[in-house]
Amino acid sequence: LFPTRSSHREDRPEVTLPPRTRLCIALGPRYEVGESSSAAAARPAGGLKADYGFMRDRRAYVYTHHLMETEARLSREAWMTEIRELHAVDRRRQIVILEMLRADHRRSTEIIGLRTALQGQVTVLQGQVIALQTQVTALQGQQGLVGGPTQPELPELPEEAG
Repeated sequence: LFPTRSSHREDRPEVTLPPRTRLCIALGPRYEVGESSSAAAARPAGGLKADYGFMRDRRAYVYTHHLMETEARLSREAWMTEIRELHAVDRRRQIVILEMLRADHRRSTEIIGLRTALQGQVTVLQGQVIALQTQVTALQGQQGLVGGPTQPELPELPEEAG
């Protein structure tokens, strides 16, 4: 039979001391905590910043970030300028179209007025033509010259007979 499993940690109270104090208590006051020999061997000789170029990279990052911000700002300004110019061109086109529509409306109104006047003149002229035709028919009837469908045309006489 196996004994029941129990955690060995359950028996220990939780430690709330800072890590350095805990280390001194665990190792004793005469033990000095220093750097591991393997850590010193693994580190490059010139230091981290010199070898990895952190400051150079930081300056390059700041420069790149500045360039990106400047380019973004200039792009926004260019877009806004372009949008303003397009709005101005649109507005000018709308004004030209509005003026053309007004001119077309004036011409259409004028044409409608002229057409109405012309139609009135045609009606008057048709009345005058009918009156003139009536007068001509009356005059021809008075002179006996009417040769309409009710009156057959007289045959022409030969010149010898006359």
